[in-house]
Amino acid sequence: MKQIFSFGLTAALLLACLTGCGRQADGTAPGGTAPSGGQTPPASSAPETPAGQGQTPPVSPDPEGEVAAGEISREEALAIALANAGVPEGDAYNVKTGTDSDNGIPLYDIEFETDYGDYDFEVAMADGRIVGADYEVDEEWLDALGGSPVTAEEAASIVAGKIPGASAADVDIWEESGDGRGRYEGELFLDGMKYEFEIDSQTGRIFDWNADLRG
Repeated sequence: MKQIFSFGLTAALLLACLTGCGRQADGTAPGGTAPSGGQTPPASSAPETPAGQGQTPPVSPDPEGEVAAGEISREEALAIALANAGVPEGDAYNVKTGTDSDNGIPLYDIEFETDYGDYDFEVAMADGRIVGADYEVDEEWLDALGGSPVTAEEAASIVAGKIPGASAADVDIWEESGDGRGRYEGELFLDGMKYEFEIDSQTGRIFDWNADLRG
């Protein structure tokens, strides 16, 4: 009787084992949940970057650094302004150069400072002609900057020397001595430009200068 019972138990266990193996073989996981798709999904690959994206675009040339054929550069315009003002390059600081136009003339707007005054020039791009200027030297610097006394005729020649095509005869000049030091004041009209100035009679230095293009 015990042998029959033992044989039946063994058969039941064998049947249960075969049933479980059959379920795993057909892809059914324990608990009745089938794995999604029955296979391990392939690894996804990153999408390709479209051409022209994800890369640093090339840097375009600075248009401010470009000079058209036949035009002077910013550096040349600054050199012209410094020479006209009689300012050594080493004395100038806070230099600014921009572009503008006056009466249809493309120009460089040049600004700079010195320990003895502020300067503003407008220089034509096409030929380097100064079409505007405005500066004033602090009078306490006049003796430190140096020079020698001048007559009215010599002062007129100094003014004419700053203006291409001008002569001393074109300069209208007079003497002022109200401040005790003495100065020459005057003006000049030439080629559509008006010039006004003040010159220290003790040093021959122009300490107030204005040039304006009249439309």
